[in-house]
Amino acid sequence: MKFLGLGFAFLLLLSFLCSANAFNITKILAKYPEYSKFNHDLSQTKLADEINSRQTITVLALSNSEMALLSGLDLASLKRVLSLHVVLDFFDAKKLHEITNGTTLSTTLYQTTGNAPGNTGFINITDLKAGKVGFGPAAHGAKLDATYVKSVKQEGYNISVIEVSKPITTNVAEAPAPAPADVNITAVLIKGGCRIFATMISTTGVLKTFEDAVQGGLTVFCPTDAAFTGATNKLLKKLTSDDQVSVLEFHGLPIYSPLGTLKTTNGPIRTMASPAARKYVLTVSSSGDTVILNTGVSKATISGTLLDDQPLAIFTVNKLLEPKELFVAAPTPAPTPAPVEAPTPEAESPEATPNSSPPAPAGPAESPTTEGPASSETSSPSFAPASAGICRGLLAFLVACVGVLVFML
Repeated sequence: MKFLGLGFAFLLLLSFLCSANAFNITKILAKYPEYSKFNHDLSQTKLADEINSRQTITVLALSNSEMALLSGLDLASLKRVLSLHVVLDFFDAKKLHEITNGTTLSTTLYQTTGNAPGNTGFINITDLKAGKVGFGPAAHGAKLDATYVKSVKQEGYNISVIEVSKPITTNVAEAPAPAPADVNITAVLIKGGCRIFATMISTTGVLKTFEDAVQGGLTVFCPTDAAFTGATNKLLKKLTSDDQVSVLEFHGLPIYSPLGTLKTTNGPIRTMASPAARKYVLTVSSSGDTVILNTGVSKATISGTLLDDQPLAIFTVNKLLEPKELFVAAPTPAPTPAPVEAPTPEAESPEATPNSSPPAPAGPAESPTTEGPASSETSSPSFAPASAGICRGLLAFLVACVGVLVFML
């Protein structure tokens, strides 16, 4: 009975671990109509995806009446302001009133964009006593105009939603973003270590295609210079000019997809090269914080962010993205056969091994082809299926234990 109880407890632990860090800010706020405008704008600016991709976070929610104060901002400026309301730490009512030394500077999502000059990506959180907690820009002498109103929702120590009395903003965050057409894509690529890719899209005319698409949303995956190996360059030279253009357009998405969105994407997505839904598509998946791009021929991973300012995102990748329509997966090399020793003259001669003779002693005369390297090749792959079988068996056993426990109760 004690063993069954341990099994049940272990299953509960597994369930807890699987559900940890799994929250959805959109669903959380959907239960509170007074934050419907705030919730809508988090989704529209893609900040909801960024929030959901984090493990520990505090959202400073604004009521519908307070969101009206931000109604005149363009989408990019609205995103910057709202990103100041997403703190990369956990604060609930208790922790707010127990801040060490009464004040702290906390990092926000705005700071992670790389576009926040100085300390404008931080906010000041100060316990004002008498039950009040103030929030404001981190700049010296800035007023703490926003105050804590109430706790809305907490899930473990992963996400906390609290309401503040008014928007937290700065002149930098509110300033209109430059027109997307003013962004020099080539300069961004060269600065980020993608000079070869920048040269290729310029000489083939793909740069103009990208620039024309920015206004409606664009995501670019640029291979770093190290990705253009000798073998890769040979493959590209064999392609026609039109096919080279398709390869380069394959590195762009006709939508704006920040890293948080890509982390929560699981499946095929169209690229700038896609003439139809099922052609020139990328399959996106993630493993932890790593985003994987599967071309159908090979896999590449996102290695860095060069620019993320709606409606344009530019990321570096560690490999050239090779569409399956133009490239063929490299064949798996055949295993090297085990060396076969030449038989001794005695073993070759029928007279040397009559039926009446005793067995030959073990040694060079015996063929080694069934031992050594061949046996190690067959034993190694069997480990993974065996481990998987053990895991499945253990899980089945624990489930059976729980069933017996429920039956006995």
